[in-house]
Amino acid sequence: MKVKSTFFCSNCGSESPKWIGKCPSCNEWNTYHEEVIEKKTSHEEKSAVWKDHKMEKPFPKKLDEVSSLTAKRINTLDGELNRVLGGGLVYGSIILVGGQPGIGKSTLMLQLALNQGSKVLYVSGEESEEQIKMRADRIGRNNSSCYIYTDVNVSNILKEANKLQPDIIIIDSIQTLVSPYIESTPGSISQVRECTGELQRYAKITNIPIFVIGHITKEGGIAGPKLLEHIVDVVLQFEGDNHYAYRILRTIKNRFGSTDEIGIYAMDTQGLREISNPSELLISPDDDRLSGSAIAASIEGLRPLLLETQALVSPAIYGTPQRSATGFDLRRLSMLLAVLEKRCGLAYGQNDVFLNIAGGIKVADPSIDLAVVAALISSLQDIHISKKICFAGEVGLSGEIRPVSRVDQRIQEAGRLGFDTIYISKYKSDVLAKKNYQVEVRMLSRIDDLLREVFA
Repeated sequence: MKVKSTFFCSNCGSESPKWIGKCPSCNEWNTYHEEVIEKKTSHEEKSAVWKDHKMEKPFPKKLDEVSSLTAKRINTLDGELNRVLGGGLVYGSIILVGGQPGIGKSTLMLQLALNQGSKVLYVSGEESEEQIKMRADRIGRNNSSCYIYTDVNVSNILKEANKLQPDIIIIDSIQTLVSPYIESTPGSISQVRECTGELQRYAKITNIPIFVIGHITKEGGIAGPKLLEHIVDVVLQFEGDNHYAYRILRTIKNRFGSTDEIGIYAMDTQGLREISNPSELLISPDDDRLSGSAIAASIEGLRPLLLETQALVSPAIYGTPQRSATGFDLRRLSMLLAVLEKRCGLAYGQNDVFLNIAGGIKVADPSIDLAVVAALISSLQDIHISKKICFAGEVGLSGEIRPVSRVDQRIQEAGRLGFDTIYISKYKSDVLAKKNYQVEVRMLSRIDDLLREVFA
C-alpha cells in the first residue's frame, strides 16, 4: 500500500508535490489544496472492468487511409436538445450538463430517459429511488426500459452497465461519484478527474453515450478542474432565473457540432416544456402606448429570436447618475449613451439609465444595439414606439449603423410574426432591397436617420 499526499490546483487541476502560491499552468493565486491519495489496487485489477470489451490496438495511419464517416446520432425525441447537440446524440460521446441548483438539470435528464423507447440506465448519487419515482410521476411519462440505480461507486456502476448493456447512461452527478482506487473525499479534484476519466474510457470502448450532470461554482463555472471540460466531448450550460419560467440550454463546447446553438424550455408543474417559438413569449402585448420599449431582431445560434428591450431614463436625484443593465453588457450601454450624447446631442449625463432585456435572458448579439438606442431615445423623449416595428443593427462609435450577419433570416422572422417594418443598416443591403418580404424594410445609415425616421 502506497500512501501519497499531493497538491492540486482547484482551477485547472494541475498537480504539484508541494504547496505553491501561484499556479504555473493557469497563473491563479492560492488555488492549491492538499489531497491524500492511496493506491489500493494494481493496474490489472483496475482494468478488470474492461475485460469484456476488446479494443483494436491503434497504430499510425496515413490521413488518406482513414475513412470519412459521418457521426451516427441518436434521436433524443427532444427537439431543443437535438438542436444544441448538433442534430442528435453521438454514439460513444460523453456530455457534461452544468447549471445552478434547482434549475432543472435532473428533470431534463429524467425526461430524456423517460422519452426514450430504448434501454436507459439512470444513476443517481443524490436521490433515492422513491424520490426519482415521485418526479417521474409528476412528469407523467413512462419508459419500461428505464432502470434506476442508486450508487456512488464508479466501479459498481460500470459493472452493472456491463450486465445491463444500456443504450444511454445518465450520471447524476459527477461530484457524488467515488473511485475505489483514490482515497479522497467525493467531489475532490482527484476523485472528479478519476471518475470522469473512467466514464470517458468506458464510453469510447462500449460506444455508449453518457450524460454527466455537474454542479457549478458561485462564479458560474463548472465545479472541478478545467481538465473536466477538456475530457468530455460536449459541455452544456443550463441557465435561467428561478423567478422566470424560461430555461436556456446553451452549448459551451461541442466536438460534433456548433457551439452557437441554444435550446429554450419553460418550467411548469409537469416538468420542462419545449418552446418552439420563443419570440411570441418574449414580447409583451401592446396594450398601452408606453415609451421606452423597442423590439430587437436577434440571432441565437441559427435561430432568429425577437426580443423586447426596455429602457427607463429619469432625472438623477441622488447626485451621481446610476447606470444599470439586466441581460445586457453594462460597458456597451455606457458606450451607446456616449454615442447618443456626442452624435445626437441628447443629454443623458444627468439622468439615471436602466436597461432590461425582457424575459430574464442574457444577450451578447451586437445587433440589438439599434433597438437599445431606440428604447433609450423613446424613454428620454417619452415617445411611444409601435410594437409593429423592430430593429436589427450594430451601432459604431461614429454613430454609423453597421450591418449584421444573417439579416435575411431576421427579416423573414419579423414578417412571420406579423411586424410591419424592420429597420436595418443601409450598408451592404442592396440585395435585400430587391427581394419581396412580408415586412417593409427601411434602411438607416446613422442614428441621426433613426431620430428623423422614428421620432420625427
